[in-house]
Amino acid sequence: MKIHNTMTRTKEELVPLTPDEIKMYSCGVTVYDLSHVGHARMMIVFDVISRYLRFRGYRVTFVRNFTDIEDKIIRRANQEGVPASEVSERYIDAFRQDIAALGVLTPEVEPKATEHVPEMIALIERLVARGYAYVVEGDVYFEIRRFPAYGKLSGKNLEDLLAGARVEVDERKRDPRDFALWKGAKPGEPAWDSPWGPGRPGWHIECSAMAIRYLGESFDIHGGGEDLIFPHHECEIAQAEGITGKPFARYWLHNGMVNLGREKMSKSLGNTLTIRDLVARHDPAVLRLFLLGTHYRSPLEWAEERVIDSARALERLWRPIDDAAKHDTAGALALVDSAVPAELAGFRQQFIEAMDDDFNTPEALAALFDLSRALRAEGLPPGAVVSGARELRELAGVLGLHGPRRAELDQARLERLIDERAEARRQRNWRRADEIRVEIEQLGAIVEDKATGTEWRWKSQAR
Repeated sequence: MKIHNTMTRTKEELVPLTPDEIKMYSCGVTVYDLSHVGHARMMIVFDVISRYLRFRGYRVTFVRNFTDIEDKIIRRANQEGVPASEVSERYIDAFRQDIAALGVLTPEVEPKATEHVPEMIALIERLVARGYAYVVEGDVYFEIRRFPAYGKLSGKNLEDLLAGARVEVDERKRDPRDFALWKGAKPGEPAWDSPWGPGRPGWHIECSAMAIRYLGESFDIHGGGEDLIFPHHECEIAQAEGITGKPFARYWLHNGMVNLGREKMSKSLGNTLTIRDLVARHDPAVLRLFLLGTHYRSPLEWAEERVIDSARALERLWRPIDDAAKHDTAGALALVDSAVPAELAGFRQQFIEAMDDDFNTPEALAALFDLSRALRAEGLPPGAVVSGARELRELAGVLGLHGPRRAELDQARLERLIDERAEARRQRNWRRADEIRVEIEQLGAIVEDKATGTEWRWKSQAR
């Protein structure tokens, strides 16, 4: 396997620190609002990486954190007049619901920053003792100049950072680029006791502390969105390596951003598409297929029409699996030879070669669609269809893909839409009726207006 290491800007062979074992950390979300499609992409990317590493036989320990104390959380809590913990817990619950809908598996460990403040304080004490950090009136700062390698991940030059720094002027800092490890308590903010007085940790020290706590001082893979390369991951490296003198992570993986038009999608720009809204409009499996259709390191342009195209593609992909189910009567599948016919055996290797090449999901999906197409060929024996469909289902599962949504909830929603459409037609509101038809199709169904009324069926049932 080869993976692209942001640190070296090259593809490198994956050689874990411990044979057959991968320790991986991915930055999670800051829980002050609903998560958006950019978060969905990052979660799905590292979910697929984790799934594939397991498929290849590695024992994986995956850690993904929650940042549940931070300026934006505090700001929202103060606006609502509630404790910061109430805001963070609300959006942790929402996040878990949203990504579960997308089929993202729960990592081995999901630490919360607020539950690891003692570990953060211990790391900061070690940084102060080693001369990498200094205390000013209850605040603690990391001194950038004490770590000459700062910038090695992002490629940023220290002097250029100073010339172009857009930081608030703080005369107490030795250097305007120095960043906070500990922030002294302010009115209306949560605080913990520390050797420097009450306060709370800075954002960067949180991930360093949690990664070291669960994965050790050096581990295999650290990941996140490319917007975290600087300053967050750069600061993580400076802190951790300043303490231990060891490489923090062996490989750094970063996914590209999701763009809306020509703009990066972000909460700060106010142009987000929440996961919750998207799942209400689209089959989550379709969203996952759409997001995996672009290589994880490339930027992704959001386009509703491409999502609708992905819904049609998922139907095509899954049709042989639906066909194979026709042969699964009275336990017939158990009697069919599970060996994949020779003419279908090459697709698995194509899939593996694509994923071994820096988790190239577009090429891996191409192998799956080729297998699906081969399974739909005329004259293929039922046993070959069944065994090939098993293969297709297994490999699709490595990407976290399942068939078009068929849940009872979707059917109830579908029937409500059909009733709404019937009412729109009675009122001769043809525009609204057409809009509802599109929503019905996005759910994976087809409607037909007949003299006896409107009938519907799932697209996969249309032959």
